[in-house]
Amino acid sequence: MIRKWLHAGARSFGKKYNYDVGYMHEVIKASSRAGLALTFLPMVTGYKGPPEARDVWAGALLASTLDGDCGPCGQLIITFALEAGVQGDLLLAAVEGRFDDAQDVGLGFQFARHAISTSYEPNTFGEIIHSRFGEQALVAASFAAASGRFYPVFKRGLGEGHACQAININGRIGKVAV
Repeated sequence: MIRKWLHAGARSFGKKYNYDVGYMHEVIKASSRAGLALTFLPMVTGYKGPPEARDVWAGALLASTLDGDCGPCGQLIITFALEAGVQGDLLLAAVEGRFDDAQDVGLGFQFARHAISTSYEPNTFGEIIHSRFGEQALVAASFAAASGRFYPVFKRGLGEGHACQAININGRIGKVAV
């Protein structure tokens, strides 16, 4: 019974976002517990913090996801960010590495890139986020930086990795800056 519910949820998600959920069905088929675990992960990736810091969250989640995969997962994060009210021009600027033009999306993006790097130097972007938006925004950006890479890495582990692609943001194509 639970598998039927999980498969229906995966199909609904795939249809809503025009996203290939084949790997989700494989996981559900292998283990209903694993499929159920996948349904709870968005509680971490989806914690956005305070509304005034939504752009920071989007930038951090986008950077982390693109670090793991600049294909379908990156495109999905763009869709989530647009749904959350983040401006497409800011997302495009971040994707292209124009962080000043990306404003708070660029701040979140740079924060995540530093957080997932091998550097143990203080993350000055985190200090800026904390001073401007508070502790909840820093927690949301940290969740996003840590969790955005989960799906791309998980999918590659299952043999479902995809090559990089241009990212479509409201009909404008952004080439991911390295």
